[in-house]
Amino acid sequence: MVETFHHRSTLKQQNKRFKSKHASKGTLKDAAKGRIARQSPKVSATSNVTSQLKLSRKNTAKQAQLSKRQVLVSATRIFNGVDGAPRIVAVIPLTGDVDAKSAVSSLAASLDISGESCPDRGLWKIKADRFRTSLQFQTVGYRDFYTALDACKVADYVVFVMSGTVEVDSWGDVLLRTLQSQGLPEVVTLLSPSPTHDPKTKAAILKSLLSFIQYFVPSQTRVFDLDNCSDCLNALRSLSEGKPAAVRWRENRSWMLGESMEWEEGTLKVTGVVRGFTLSANRLVHLPGFGDFQISKILSASVRRTPRSCNVASMEVEPVVLAEPDVSGADSLVSTNDPDDIENEQTWPTEEEINDATCNNESDVPDAAEGTTPKRVRRVPKGMSEYQAAWIIDDDEDDEADGEANEEGGDDAQGEGDVMNEQEEEMEDLHIDDDMLTDHDRQEGVRFEDLNVEEEERQLKTWRNRRREEEDDLSFPDEIDTPQDVSARTQFQRYRGMHSFRTSPWDPYENLPRDYARIFQFEDFKRTERGVRRRAGQEEGVMEAGARVTVYLKDVPAEAASGPSVTLFSLLQHEHKVTTLNFTVQRNTEYDGSVRSKDPLILCVGPRRLSVNPIYSQHTRGGGKGPNNVHKFERYLRHGSTYVATTYGPITYGRLPCVLLKETHDPQAPQLVGMGSFMNPDTTRIVAKRIMLTGHPFKVHKKTATIRYMFFNADDVRYFKPIQLHTKYGRSGHIREPLGTHGYFKAHFDGPINQMDTVCMSLYKRVFPKWSKLWKPSTPGSHAITSALSIKSSDAMEE
Repeated sequence: MVETFHHRSTLKQQNKRFKSKHASKGTLKDAAKGRIARQSPKVSATSNVTSQLKLSRKNTAKQAQLSKRQVLVSATRIFNGVDGAPRIVAVIPLTGDVDAKSAVSSLAASLDISGESCPDRGLWKIKADRFRTSLQFQTVGYRDFYTALDACKVADYVVFVMSGTVEVDSWGDVLLRTLQSQGLPEVVTLLSPSPTHDPKTKAAILKSLLSFIQYFVPSQTRVFDLDNCSDCLNALRSLSEGKPAAVRWRENRSWMLGESMEWEEGTLKVTGVVRGFTLSANRLVHLPGFGDFQISKILSASVRRTPRSCNVASMEVEPVVLAEPDVSGADSLVSTNDPDDIENEQTWPTEEEINDATCNNESDVPDAAEGTTPKRVRRVPKGMSEYQAAWIIDDDEDDEADGEANEEGGDDAQGEGDVMNEQEEEMEDLHIDDDMLTDHDRQEGVRFEDLNVEEEERQLKTWRNRRREEEDDLSFPDEIDTPQDVSARTQFQRYRGMHSFRTSPWDPYENLPRDYARIFQFEDFKRTERGVRRRAGQEEGVMEAGARVTVYLKDVPAEAASGPSVTLFSLLQHEHKVTTLNFTVQRNTEYDGSVRSKDPLILCVGPRRLSVNPIYSQHTRGGGKGPNNVHKFERYLRHGSTYVATTYGPITYGRLPCVLLKETHDPQAPQLVGMGSFMNPDTTRIVAKRIMLTGHPFKVHKKTATIRYMFFNADDVRYFKPIQLHTKYGRSGHIREPLGTHGYFKAHFDGPINQMDTVCMSLYKRVFPKWSKLWKPSTPGSHAITSALSIKSSDAMEE
């Protein structure tokens, strides 16, 4: 029988399983997961959706165009009409060979108006009938720095006049940077007319000037040549048409440029057009350079009306009272609180008590009577006569060297000290009379001679090398040497230790200075600001923008009416009261000098200029306070970082720009130190100054070490024992016990330390700024000496 075998086929066909081409509704719903597909705008030609979308787009574009036109009309409505407000144009020359008057005359000549009556410094108004508006030029002289700043604060347009032959110097550069930080309205740049310009090089000059001005004002597209008639007309058209650019910090504020002013028995009458927001008679008014004043009344300005009938002569409309301050709602001139010394205990002496004590000491202490001057005392061996003692020469250097050797010797020096004590017992104090002095001693006494003021000031500046101090502070931040002649617990009694700078609690209302009893504090500053802005336009007796009025100010000095023009800025409610102001500040990259905390500076914020001595602190990342609102004090304002400057000053609302200036020997040429913006009036912000005491590991055994040179007596070691230690290599530890009498102590750390490591102890104290005041120009030359002396005294008091 034959057996047959069936082999399984290796190639077996497997058909693809069936899969539906169209998924069910449930499958599509599960795959979408709640998302809704966007309908495509591409629809069939039979439908009318495409035409509807096109009409919708055209209607949207038309509505946007009408909205922009309404905004433009409402913004320029103040300039329209016969009695419309003039456009304020500030004309500022940037070089010494150009003149603001010649530039304005060239612009007026394009309207066939003579510029002979235009002043070199002051106001000049022309009527541009061709453009249906009027222009009010405010000409500023060259190197009138603060006049230029005030003119740009109220201007609608700023005209910079530049030269084709002279470059802009450092004064013009500082002015442009300051105006850029302060906030500029619409800018127009002109090339001053000159017959010496070569037409072939005119295009290159204009291109170079445009590149220069675009660095400060990037929106500039061209520089107008006043030698060209068409450019003069185009420049005038730029000033007469369109909407002036808005300056953010002037929003919700009113100001007025005085066209005429009159002073009579303490009352200043200023006539002008109200600009910006509404002007209220209940609010205070700030005059730059003079302070805040109250409004007694607001009258309508006298206007001469010409009737339509030619046979009737023009008549003058008498002014009427438009607004008067409300007795119950008007702001007062009280800016500070009156401290109550009865309820609030005052342990530190006041300034009046210190001055009285100083005056009494100087007047009550008489000169010493003749023959009562004490004799010199000299240590001599027992039994030596005065004649023999006169030949002994005192050697102070040997004593100092012995003292240093004793400190370095440590415990070994104690044995030598016993021998020295036995020798000192054989010495006695001998009173030496001046008649017994030798010629050598007399020559030693008369060698000192007072230097003159110039030489003393020169040597003082040479000794005080601020740049070296700043470099040392950057390399070894906050490190100081413990004094040997004064105990550390006495020298640093105002300092405290902190376990964590970020989370350790610190009561912001403890150990406050007397100035803190004079300032005001807000429970919720943001809510107060919103309420003040909301009520600003709802008061009775307010003047709308565009009204031409005469404002009567009370108790104004006569010097306010001596200038060519005056500017009024209306203040919001509470903006006269003094509190603690915090500003975010960045240092000017072009300023290479040293800027130290409490250096005298000029703070320009809004319409105000204050003389301040700010303190600087670190700006917390993200602007947050942190759990304890403690921020590290910075001794210097450095490049490349943002700091917070704290000072006392009047309250302000909004993110107003601030500028820090430093006075020089030329009052009209300050230096730009820094710029920034207002942050908040937080009175609970703690600025903590840190000092770091360092010690050297004398002997090391794993985690335990003997530390020296941090303290110089055992009592100081016991006093600072609770404070935590740390090293520069990252170890932390604490003091265990003092060793000996020279300030050595044993410390234990969380890990083995290196012999080359440095042991540190951080101490903190809260610092406060100095009281600010209204800035006024100082006399040249007296500023540097005064600031140097104030810095020296403040540093001595801090340490």
